[in-house]
Amino acid sequence: MAGRARAGLAARLRTLLALLIPLLAGSAAAGQPEGASGPDYRRALAVSQAAIGGAPGDHPLRTSDGRRITLHELRGRPLVVSFVYTGCFQACPVTTQFLAQSVRSARDALGADRFRVLSIGFNQPFDGPAEMADFARRNGIADRDWLFVSPNERDVPALVREFGFVHEATPKGFDHLAQATIVDAQGVVQVQVYGETFDLQMLVGPLKSLIAGEAAARLTLDDIWTKVKLYCTVYDPYSGGYRLNYSLFVELFAGFSFVVAVSIWMLRERRRSRA
Repeated sequence: MAGRARAGLAARLRTLLALLIPLLAGSAAAGQPEGASGPDYRRALAVSQAAIGGAPGDHPLRTSDGRRITLHELRGRPLVVSFVYTGCFQACPVTTQFLAQSVRSARDALGADRFRVLSIGFNQPFDGPAEMADFARRNGIADRDWLFVSPNERDVPALVREFGFVHEATPKGFDHLAQATIVDAQGVVQVQVYGETFDLQMLVGPLKSLIAGEAAARLTLDDIWTKVKLYCTVYDPYSGGYRLNYSLFVELFAGFSFVVAVSIWMLRERRRSRA
């Protein structure tokens, strides 16, 4: 079931990208003089999508409170990764604040500790721990499983390449796609989510599939219950959020019980006819 959900999600993403690429290319050209250069959004999207299926390396990072960690230490749970630069006062704050709203909704739907979030300051050496801490405060982020980190300057080219993040320096800062990358518990890039704002399902759907897949693989009692809750967590288009709908589980249980009852009845009837 998780495999079919991921396949359906991938098909929807391909359809979205088919619409998004010409839209972004057109918006980049709008308002520019003929022949003026600008961000190559087609190339940026191609690089971004090419990163799917890859596993970023074990890069050292410094957290906003000065701790030293590595990227691989964050494995074990799905990870949502965004790239920001602290000198940005428009796109990065807007994107981060909307991501924060989406993360809160995802935690309500999937569980508070089911995934982590990582914001990486790519403009080194200017996005140090103190600057990343200030960026988090300015954007109202107070989430124990959301880290704001600074990589080594020499690691930035490899890091952005492995996550499929393309940025271009401009006189006012940087041009780049608003992008959130979803990485699975083994550290493999699974999905790219685009836009300063996006439909909540684009973030929660892949996370739900990844968490459900991990729970199904372990099959402990707690994981079985997690699987049931995730199956019963459905998107409500009227509220724009997720809610638990146990009627789905009740219907499945009723259907399974009916099949078992009919099978038992048929077995008994067969035994009676033989007797």
